[in-house]
Amino acid sequence: MLDRELLLCGHLIDRAGMPYTLAALGRAGMVAVAVAEWQAASPVYTRRMRAALDYGGDDVETIFKGLQLDIGAPPQFMDFRFRVDDPGRGEFRLDHCGALMDVEPMGAEFVVAMCHDIEDPTFDATAAATNPRARVRPVYRPPRTPADRTPHCAWTVVIDPAATPIPEHPDTGRLSKSAAAQLDPTPLDPADPGRSDYRGPLLSDLRFEDFSRSALVRIADEVALQHHLLALGFRHAVTERLGAAGALDVVRNQFTGIAGLTARRIRAAFDLGDDAAGLCAVLALHPVFNPARYVGARFDRKGDAVRIELPRRGTGAAADEAWPTLLAPERLAPLDALARGVNPRFRCHTAAADADTLTVDIALDPEPHEQAVEVAITALSTGANFAFADRGTPLPLTVVRRPHGGFHPPA
Repeated sequence: MLDRELLLCGHLIDRAGMPYTLAALGRAGMVAVAVAEWQAASPVYTRRMRAALDYGGDDVETIFKGLQLDIGAPPQFMDFRFRVDDPGRGEFRLDHCGALMDVEPMGAEFVVAMCHDIEDPTFDATAAATNPRARVRPVYRPPRTPADRTPHCAWTVVIDPAATPIPEHPDTGRLSKSAAAQLDPTPLDPADPGRSDYRGPLLSDLRFEDFSRSALVRIADEVALQHHLLALGFRHAVTERLGAAGALDVVRNQFTGIAGLTARRIRAAFDLGDDAAGLCAVLALHPVFNPARYVGARFDRKGDAVRIELPRRGTGAAADEAWPTLLAPERLAPLDALARGVNPRFRCHTAAADADTLTVDIALDPEPHEQAVEVAITALSTGANFAFADRGTPLPLTVVRRPHGGFHPPA
Protein backbone atom coordinates (compact mmCIF):
# COMPACT_ATOMS: atom_id res chain seq x y z
CA MET A 1 0.00 0.00 0.00
CA LEU A 2 1.51 3.27 -1.19
CA ASP A 3 0.42 5.34 1.81
CA ARG A 4 2.34 3.15 4.27
CA GLU A 5 5.41 3.26 2.04
CA LEU A 6 5.28 7.04 1.78
CA LEU A 7 4.91 7.46 5.54
CA LEU A 8 7.95 5.26 6.15
CA CYS A 9 10.08 6.90 3.47
CA GLY A 10 9.14 10.33 4.81
CA HIS A 11 10.45 9.24 8.18
CA LEU A 12 13.74 8.24 6.57
CA ILE A 13 14.35 11.72 5.16
CA ASP A 14 16.40 12.52 8.24
CA ARG A 15 18.48 9.36 7.77
CA ALA A 16 19.45 10.86 4.42
CA GLY A 17 20.16 14.39 5.64
CA MET A 18 21.38 14.22 9.21
CA PRO A 19 24.73 12.46 8.60
CA TYR A 20 25.77 15.43 6.44
CA THR A 21 24.35 17.89 8.96
CA LEU A 22 26.34 16.18 11.69
CA ALA A 23 29.52 16.43 9.61
CA ALA A 24 28.96 20.13 8.94
CA LEU A 25 27.60 21.31 12.29
CA GLY A 26 28.43 18.70 14.94
CA ARG A 27 25.97 16.94 17.20
CA ALA A 28 24.57 20.11 18.81
CA GLY A 29 24.04 21.70 15.40
CA MET A 30 22.37 18.55 14.10
CA VAL A 31 19.96 18.58 17.05
CA ALA A 32 19.15 22.24 16.47
CA VAL A 33 18.40 21.58 12.78
CA ALA A 34 16.22 18.57 13.60
CA VAL A 35 14.20 20.53 16.16
CA ALA A 36 13.76 23.49 13.81
CA GLU A 37 12.68 21.44 10.77
CA TRP A 38 10.10 19.36 12.66
CA GLN A 39 8.77 22.32 14.67
CA ALA A 40 8.31 24.19 11.40
CA ALA A 41 6.76 21.42 9.31
CA SER A 42 4.75 19.13 11.57
CA PRO A 43 2.13 21.67 12.71
CA VAL A 44 1.53 22.68 9.08
CA TYR A 45 0.97 19.20 7.71
CA THR A 46 -0.87 18.02 10.84
CA ARG A 47 -3.53 20.67 10.26
CA ARG A 48 -3.68 19.81 6.56
CA MET A 49 -4.27 16.10 7.22
CA ARG A 50 -6.90 16.83 9.85
CA ALA A 51 -8.83 18.90 7.31
CA ALA A 52 -8.24 16.40 4.48
CA LEU A 53 -9.77 13.49 6.43
CA ASP A 54 -12.31 15.58 8.34
CA TYR A 55 -11.39 14.52 11.87
CA GLY A 56 -11.54 18.00 13.29
CA GLY A 57 -11.35 18.41 17.04
CA ASP A 58 -8.99 19.59 19.73
CA ASP A 59 -8.88 16.58 22.06
CA VAL A 60 -6.40 13.78 22.73
CA GLU A 61 -8.07 11.42 20.24
CA THR A 62 -7.53 13.98 17.49
CA ILE A 63 -3.85 14.31 18.43
CA PHE A 64 -3.45 10.54 18.24
CA LYS A 65 -5.22 10.33 14.87
CA GLY A 66 -2.76 12.89 13.57
CA LEU A 67 0.19 10.80 14.73
CA GLN A 68 -1.14 7.80 12.80
CA LEU A 69 -0.90 9.86 9.59
CA ASP A 70 2.44 11.55 10.32
CA ILE A 71 5.79 10.76 8.69
CA GLY A 72 7.21 11.13 12.18
CA ALA A 73 5.30 8.00 13.22
CA PRO A 74 5.06 5.57 10.27
CA PRO A 75 2.93 2.52 11.13
CA GLN A 76 4.67 -0.51 12.63
CA PHE A 77 8.18 0.90 12.12
CA MET A 78 7.26 3.41 14.84
CA ASP A 79 4.73 1.18 16.58
CA PHE A 80 2.60 3.62 18.55
CA ARG A 81 0.04 2.01 20.90
CA PHE A 82 -2.56 4.42 22.27
CA ARG A 83 -4.81 4.67 25.30
CA VAL A 84 -7.41 7.39 25.89
CA ASP A 85 -8.56 8.13 29.44
CA ASP A 86 -10.82 11.07 28.59
CA PRO A 87 -10.85 13.91 26.04
CA GLY A 88 -8.07 15.70 27.93
CA ARG A 89 -5.76 12.85 28.82
CA GLY A 90 -4.19 9.82 27.17
CA GLU A 91 -0.98 7.88 26.87
CA PHE A 92 1.00 6.21 24.15
CA ARG A 93 3.88 3.79 24.12
CA LEU A 94 6.16 2.57 21.36
CA ASP A 95 6.26 -1.20 21.28
CA HIS A 96 8.90 -0.85 18.57
CA CYS A 97 10.84 2.29 17.68
CA GLY A 98 12.71 1.96 14.41
CA ALA A 99 14.41 5.28 15.01
CA LEU A 100 15.83 3.94 18.28
CA MET A 101 17.07 0.81 16.50
CA ASP A 102 18.96 3.09 14.11
CA VAL A 103 20.46 5.34 16.78
CA GLU A 104 21.28 2.95 19.64
CA PRO A 105 24.40 1.58 17.93
CA MET A 106 25.76 5.16 17.86
CA GLY A 107 25.84 5.36 21.66
CA ALA A 108 23.95 6.90 24.56
CA GLU A 109 24.77 10.50 23.66
CA PHE A 110 22.97 10.17 20.33
CA VAL A 111 20.05 8.37 22.00
CA VAL A 112 19.66 11.25 24.45
CA ALA A 113 19.90 13.73 21.59
CA MET A 114 17.00 12.04 19.79
CA CYS A 115 14.78 10.85 22.65
CA HIS A 116 15.25 13.89 24.90
CA ASP A 117 16.65 16.95 23.12
CA ILE A 118 14.69 16.51 19.88
CA GLU A 119 11.51 14.77 21.06
CA ASP A 120 10.66 17.13 23.92
CA PRO A 121 10.08 20.27 21.80
CA THR A 122 8.89 18.49 18.64
CA PHE A 123 6.28 16.27 20.32
CA ASP A 124 4.85 19.40 21.93
CA ALA A 125 4.85 21.27 18.61
CA THR A 126 2.95 18.45 16.89
CA ALA A 127 0.38 18.18 19.68
CA ALA A 128 0.01 21.96 19.86
CA ALA A 129 -1.13 22.00 16.23
CA THR A 130 -4.33 20.36 17.51
CA ASN A 131 -4.45 22.04 20.92
CA PRO A 132 -1.82 24.55 22.07
CA ARG A 133 -2.57 23.63 25.69
CA ALA A 134 -1.52 20.01 25.13
CA ARG A 135 1.67 18.74 26.74
CA VAL A 136 3.52 15.52 25.88
CA ARG A 137 5.65 14.23 28.75
CA PRO A 138 7.67 11.03 29.18
CA VAL A 139 6.68 8.26 31.55
CA TYR A 140 9.99 6.62 30.67
CA ARG A 141 12.26 6.68 27.64
CA PRO A 142 15.70 5.60 26.41
CA PRO A 143 18.56 5.14 27.01
CA ARG A 144 17.17 1.71 27.87
CA THR A 145 17.98 0.06 31.16
CA PRO A 146 18.11 -2.89 30.86
CA ALA A 147 19.33 -2.74 27.27
CA ASP A 148 16.47 -4.90 25.93
CA ARG A 149 13.65 -3.09 27.76
CA THR A 150 10.27 -3.05 26.03
CA PRO A 151 8.11 -1.13 25.31
CA HIS A 152 10.82 1.23 24.13
CA CYS A 153 9.18 4.31 25.66
CA ALA A 154 5.90 5.67 27.02
CA TRP A 155 4.46 9.19 27.15
CA THR A 156 1.45 11.01 28.58
CA VAL A 157 -0.55 13.57 26.63
CA VAL A 158 -2.48 16.00 28.84
CA ILE A 159 -4.60 18.98 27.81
CA ASP A 160 -4.81 21.43 30.68
CA PRO A 161 -7.29 24.29 30.07
CA ALA A 162 -5.28 26.40 32.52
CA ALA A 163 -1.96 25.84 30.74
CA THR A 164 -0.31 28.65 28.84
CA PRO A 165 -0.70 27.98 25.09
CA ILE A 166 2.50 26.85 23.40
CA PRO A 167 3.59 29.63 21.02
CA GLU A 168 3.99 28.74 17.37
CA HIS A 169 7.56 28.45 16.12
CA PRO A 170 8.40 31.39 13.80
CA ASP A 171 9.33 28.98 11.00
CA THR A 172 5.84 27.43 11.19
CA GLY A 173 4.30 30.73 10.16
CA ARG A 174 6.79 31.10 7.33
CA LEU A 175 6.15 27.57 6.07
CA SER A 176 2.37 28.08 6.38
CA LYS A 177 2.65 30.64 3.58
CA SER A 178 4.32 28.21 1.18
CA ALA A 179 2.58 26.88 -1.91
CA ALA A 180 2.80 23.37 -0.43
CA ALA A 181 0.93 24.46 2.69
CA GLN A 182 -1.77 26.28 0.71
CA LEU A 183 -2.40 23.65 -1.97
CA ASP A 184 -6.06 22.59 -2.10
CA PRO A 185 -6.68 18.97 -1.06
CA THR A 186 -7.02 16.42 -3.85
CA PRO A 187 -10.71 16.04 -4.78
CA LEU A 188 -12.71 13.09 -3.47
CA ASP A 189 -15.11 11.02 -5.57
CA PRO A 190 -18.33 10.54 -3.54
CA ALA A 191 -19.16 7.47 -5.64
CA ASP A 192 -16.03 5.60 -4.54
CA PRO A 193 -16.76 2.69 -2.19
CA GLY A 194 -14.95 2.80 1.15
CA ARG A 195 -14.43 5.41 3.81
CA SER A 196 -13.47 8.92 2.80
CA ASP A 197 -12.68 10.35 6.23
CA TYR A 198 -11.41 9.47 9.71
CA ARG A 199 -14.42 10.61 11.66
CA GLY A 200 -15.57 8.37 14.48
CA PRO A 201 -13.48 6.54 17.05
CA LEU A 202 -9.71 6.35 17.16
CA LEU A 203 -8.61 2.96 15.80
CA SER A 204 -5.81 0.81 17.20
CA ASP A 205 -4.31 0.68 13.69
CA LEU A 206 -5.32 2.64 10.65
CA ARG A 207 -6.01 0.15 7.85
CA PHE A 208 -5.63 2.00 4.59
CA GLU A 209 -7.38 -0.76 2.67
CA ASP A 210 -10.67 0.46 4.19
CA PHE A 211 -10.46 3.84 2.45
CA SER A 212 -11.90 4.64 -0.96
CA ARG A 213 -9.57 4.95 -3.91
CA SER A 214 -9.91 8.73 -4.13
CA ALA A 215 -9.34 9.03 -0.36
CA LEU A 216 -6.15 6.97 -0.71
CA VAL A 217 -4.97 9.31 -3.46
CA ARG A 218 -5.74 12.28 -1.21
CA ILE A 219 -3.79 10.71 1.66
CA ALA A 220 -0.85 9.90 -0.62
CA ASP A 221 -0.75 13.47 -1.88
CA GLU A 222 -0.91 14.81 1.66
CA VAL A 223 1.96 12.54 2.75
CA ALA A 224 3.99 13.62 -0.30
CA LEU A 225 3.42 17.21 0.83
CA GLN A 226 4.71 16.20 4.27
CA HIS A 227 7.94 15.14 2.53
CA HIS A 228 8.24 18.50 0.77
CA LEU A 229 7.35 20.52 3.86
CA LEU A 230 9.87 18.68 6.03
CA ALA A 231 12.54 19.12 3.35
CA LEU A 232 11.73 22.83 3.12
CA GLY A 233 11.99 23.12 6.91
CA PHE A 234 15.32 21.27 6.78
CA ARG A 235 16.68 23.50 4.03
CA HIS A 236 15.74 26.67 5.88
CA ALA A 237 17.27 25.42 9.15
CA VAL A 238 20.52 24.39 7.47
CA THR A 239 20.70 27.60 5.45
CA GLU A 240 20.39 29.69 8.62
CA ARG A 241 23.47 27.93 9.99
CA LEU A 242 25.61 27.38 6.89
CA GLY A 243 24.46 30.06 4.49
CA ALA A 244 22.76 29.42 1.15
CA ALA A 245 25.83 28.11 -0.67
CA GLY A 246 26.96 25.86 2.19
CA ALA A 247 23.49 24.44 2.66
CA LEU A 248 23.05 23.39 -0.97
CA ASP A 249 25.46 20.47 -0.79
CA VAL A 250 23.82 19.16 2.40
CA VAL A 251 20.33 19.47 0.93
CA ARG A 252 21.34 17.82 -2.37
CA ASN A 253 22.89 14.94 -0.44
CA GLN A 254 19.64 14.54 1.49
CA PHE A 255 17.64 14.63 -1.74
CA THR A 256 19.88 12.06 -3.43
CA GLY A 257 19.76 9.60 -0.53
CA ILE A 258 16.02 9.60 0.00
CA ALA A 259 15.18 9.73 -3.72
CA GLY A 260 17.09 6.52 -4.39
CA LEU A 261 15.89 4.60 -1.35
CA THR A 262 12.26 5.59 -1.88
CA ALA A 263 12.38 4.48 -5.52
CA ARG A 264 13.77 1.12 -4.47
CA ARG A 265 11.04 0.58 -1.88
CA ILE A 266 8.22 1.66 -4.20
CA ARG A 267 9.43 -0.63 -6.97
CA ALA A 268 9.65 -3.59 -4.56
CA ALA A 269 6.33 -2.86 -2.86
CA PHE A 270 4.41 -2.96 -6.13
CA ASP A 271 6.60 -5.55 -7.90
CA LEU A 272 7.28 -3.14 -10.75
CA GLY A 273 9.66 -3.94 -13.57
CA ASP A 274 13.19 -2.64 -13.99
CA ASP A 275 12.59 -1.32 -17.52
CA ALA A 276 11.27 1.98 -18.85
CA ALA A 277 7.70 1.04 -17.98
CA GLY A 278 8.71 0.25 -14.41
CA LEU A 279 10.60 3.52 -14.14
CA CYS A 280 7.60 5.50 -15.40
CA ALA A 281 5.40 3.78 -12.81
CA VAL A 282 7.86 4.63 -10.01
CA LEU A 283 8.18 8.24 -11.17
CA ALA A 284 4.39 8.60 -11.13
CA LEU A 285 4.23 7.39 -7.50
CA HIS A 286 7.40 8.97 -6.13
CA PRO A 287 6.86 11.78 -3.59
CA VAL A 288 9.52 13.96 -5.25
CA PHE A 289 7.11 14.43 -8.18
CA ASN A 290 3.87 14.53 -6.18
CA PRO A 291 1.32 15.92 -5.82
CA ALA A 292 1.45 16.18 -9.61
CA ARG A 293 -0.27 19.58 -9.61
CA TYR A 294 2.33 20.90 -7.13
CA VAL A 295 5.36 19.72 -9.14
CA GLY A 296 4.00 19.66 -12.69
CA ALA A 297 6.49 17.11 -14.08
CA ARG A 298 5.63 15.16 -17.23
CA PHE A 299 6.91 11.66 -18.03
CA ASP A 300 6.99 10.10 -21.47
CA ARG A 301 8.23 6.60 -22.28
CA LYS A 302 10.20 6.38 -25.51
CA GLY A 303 11.00 2.72 -26.16
CA ASP A 304 13.62 1.65 -23.64
CA ALA A 305 14.08 5.23 -22.39
CA VAL A 306 12.09 7.78 -20.40
CA ARG A 307 11.91 11.54 -20.89
CA ILE A 308 11.10 13.88 -17.99
CA GLU A 309 10.01 17.47 -18.56
CA LEU A 310 10.29 19.45 -15.35
CA PRO A 311 8.88 23.00 -15.14
CA ARG A 312 11.38 25.46 -13.68
CA ARG A 313 8.82 28.15 -12.91
CA GLY A 314 5.07 28.58 -12.67
CA THR A 315 4.45 25.71 -10.23
CA GLY A 316 4.11 25.48 -6.47
CA ALA A 317 7.33 23.45 -6.20
CA ALA A 318 9.21 26.07 -8.20
CA ALA A 319 7.83 28.89 -6.04
CA ASP A 320 8.85 27.05 -2.85
CA GLU A 321 12.26 26.00 -4.22
CA ALA A 322 11.34 22.43 -3.30
CA TRP A 323 13.40 19.33 -4.12
CA PRO A 324 12.84 19.33 -7.91
CA THR A 325 14.41 22.80 -8.19
CA LEU A 326 17.72 21.31 -7.00
CA LEU A 327 17.97 19.48 -10.31
CA ALA A 328 19.98 21.33 -12.94
CA PRO A 329 21.61 20.43 -16.27
CA GLU A 330 24.86 19.48 -14.52
CA ARG A 331 23.23 18.47 -11.22
CA LEU A 332 21.31 15.25 -11.88
CA ALA A 333 22.69 13.05 -9.10
CA PRO A 334 19.35 12.84 -7.22
CA LEU A 335 17.56 11.79 -10.39
CA ASP A 336 20.30 9.26 -11.20
CA ALA A 337 19.86 7.79 -7.72
CA LEU A 338 16.09 7.61 -8.16
CA ALA A 339 16.34 5.90 -11.56
CA ARG A 340 18.94 3.44 -10.26
CA GLY A 341 16.56 2.47 -7.49
CA VAL A 342 14.66 0.86 -10.37
CA ASN A 343 17.64 -0.40 -12.38
CA PRO A 344 21.32 0.32 -11.66
CA ARG A 345 21.97 0.59 -15.40
CA PHE A 346 19.90 3.76 -15.82
CA ARG A 347 21.71 7.01 -16.49
CA CYS A 348 20.28 10.52 -16.80
CA HIS A 349 21.45 13.18 -19.19
CA THR A 350 20.13 16.63 -19.98
CA ALA A 351 18.32 16.80 -23.30
CA ALA A 352 17.41 20.50 -23.11
CA ALA A 353 17.23 23.31 -20.60
CA ASP A 354 15.90 26.84 -20.65
CA ALA A 355 14.31 29.24 -18.20
CA ASP A 356 10.99 27.38 -18.35
CA THR A 357 11.79 23.67 -18.55
CA LEU A 358 14.49 21.15 -17.75
CA THR A 359 14.23 18.10 -20.02
CA VAL A 360 16.05 14.94 -18.98
CA ASP A 361 16.35 11.64 -20.81
CA ILE A 362 16.92 8.43 -18.85
CA ALA A 363 18.34 5.48 -20.73
CA LEU A 364 20.01 2.15 -19.97
CA ASP A 365 23.80 1.86 -20.02
CA PRO A 366 25.45 -1.45 -20.88
CA GLU A 367 26.82 -1.93 -17.35
CA PRO A 368 25.33 -1.18 -13.89
CA HIS A 369 26.47 1.85 -11.92
CA GLU A 370 27.58 1.70 -8.31
CA GLN A 371 25.05 2.71 -5.69
CA ALA A 372 25.40 6.37 -4.73
CA VAL A 373 27.11 6.91 -1.39
CA GLU A 374 24.17 9.05 -0.28
CA VAL A 375 21.76 6.17 -0.89
CA ALA A 376 24.05 3.69 0.85
CA ILE A 377 24.17 5.92 3.93
CA THR A 378 20.37 6.25 4.00
CA ALA A 379 20.02 2.49 3.55
CA LEU A 380 21.91 1.89 6.81
CA SER A 381 18.57 2.53 8.51
CA THR A 382 16.62 -0.53 9.58
CA GLY A 383 13.73 1.10 7.73
CA ALA A 384 15.40 0.46 4.37
CA ASN A 385 14.32 -3.19 4.38
CA PHE A 386 11.43 -2.97 6.85
CA ALA A 387 8.48 -5.21 5.99
CA PHE A 388 4.91 -4.34 6.95
CA ALA A 389 2.64 -7.02 8.43
CA ASP A 390 -1.10 -7.55 8.04
CA ARG A 391 -2.55 -6.91 11.49
CA GLY A 392 -6.13 -7.73 10.61
CA THR A 393 -9.15 -5.68 11.59
CA PRO A 394 -8.30 -2.66 13.78
CA LEU A 395 -10.19 -2.13 17.03
CA PRO A 396 -11.83 1.12 18.13
CA LEU A 397 -10.14 2.54 21.22
CA THR A 398 -12.89 3.51 23.62
CA VAL A 399 -12.23 5.72 26.60
CA VAL A 400 -10.77 3.83 29.53
CA ARG A 401 -11.22 5.73 32.76
CA ARG A 402 -8.48 5.07 35.31
CA PRO A 403 -7.60 6.91 38.52
CA HIS A 404 -3.91 7.22 37.54
CA GLY A 405 -1.34 6.39 34.86
CA GLY A 406 -1.22 3.09 33.03
CA PHE A 407 2.12 2.63 31.24
CA HIS A 408 4.99 1.98 33.62
CA PRO A 409 8.56 0.92 33.04
CA PRO A 410 9.12 -2.82 33.42
CA ALA A 411 10.81 -3.92 36.58
